[in-house]
Order: sequence, then structure tokens, then C-alpha cells
Amino acid sequence: MIELSREAFEDLVGEALDSIPAELTARMRNVVIVVEDDAPERGLLGLYQGVPLTERGDWYGAVLPDHISIYRREILRICDTPDDVVEEVRITVVHEIAHHFGIDDERLHELGY
Repeated sequence: MIELSREAFEDLVGEALDSIPAELTARMRNVVIVVEDDAPERGLLGLYQGVPLTERGDWYGAVLPDHISIYRREILRICDTPDDVVEEVRITVVHEIAHHFGIDDERLHELGY
């Protein structure tokens, strides 16, 4: 397993967020992205929990933020090189943000995420 400090991993998540076009990040609403050390189940690299933007209506208000978790140890466990970690973090961050925009897993897999 690749070793990478939590701080360095969080920096990679920040870099992945910075790589997303500003037009998209400007549309993100009421969402928090966190790094967690351990996933609730093996093989889970990230998790989106919330109400996608495409499903929000007039009823949406006074709710807790959507929550995107990026699982550090699970990503490090599946990577062979530091470059693999950078790429996997980017893919995972984009994948979970896509869920925030209402894109499901089937469509994401078609797109290569």
C-alpha cells in the first residue's frame, strides 16, 4: 500500500477540485467534501450522500449539506504508484461531484468514471 499523509492526500483532493471547470463548481450548492481515513466497506473509494441538484425543488430548504466522502486508505490500498493515487483521487472526486449534479453510476461508467 502506498503511504501518504492525510495532509498530502487532502492536498490532492484540493487539486482535483481545482481541476473542475469553474462553471461547474460555481453551480455546486449546499455540499461539503471531506476526506475520511476509512471507508464503511472495502472497495468504496468515495460516497455521495444528499439530494442531487436535479431533484431539488421548491421544498428544498433548511436541510443539511450534501456530504461527499473521499476514503483515503481505500484509495491508497488500490494504487501502485504515487501517480496512480493522483489519478484515482481525481477520478473519485469527479465521480462523486457528478452524483451531486444528478448523474448516476451507469452514465458515469459509460463516461469512464
